Amino acid sequence: MEIKLVLTDIDGVWTDGGMYYDQTGNEWKKFHTYDSAGVMWCKKLNIPVGIITGETTEIVERRAKKLQIDYLFQGVNDKKEVASKLCQTLGISLSEVAYIGDDINDISLLEKVGFSACPSSAPTYIQKIVDKVMDKKGGEGVFREFVEKIILKDVNPEMAFEL
Repeated sequence: MEIKLVLTDIDGVWTDGGMYYDQTGNEWKKFHTYDSAGVMWCKKLNIPVGIITGETTEIVERRAKKLQIDYLFQGVNDKKEVASKLCQTLGISLSEVAYIGDDINDISLLEKVGFSACPSSAPTYIQKIVDKVMDKKGGEGVFREFVEKIILKDVNPEMAFEL
């Protein structure tokens, strides 16, 4: 199976799922720097990366901009619909997409893509429907693990030093 697009959820995948608020109302999210290497691998292989998330925050927009994410969709209720439209625009099918998500709003997309995965911290009912449960939990660099174990399975590991 050739993967032509990598899609990912954010909360519970790139983060530990926690939402942190300070006394002045500021929201905080913690991202693991390991995930940026997953994005770099995809860029090296000319595979676009897209984020599809139900939340809408400036924090995610800033992270996506910093990592030069190709597609960012926030405030999404129907992730499968958004992914289908993106695939149509790109001239590919959902069977050529790899997606990692962790919760109820990811189910319809996880069930339709060519390769699906979730962090080990995802609920059991999500783990049962994906192709691969990753070793890492959300917020621990699981997106990088997803890319390295799934997308780069046939690439010489020594290439990592050429990035």
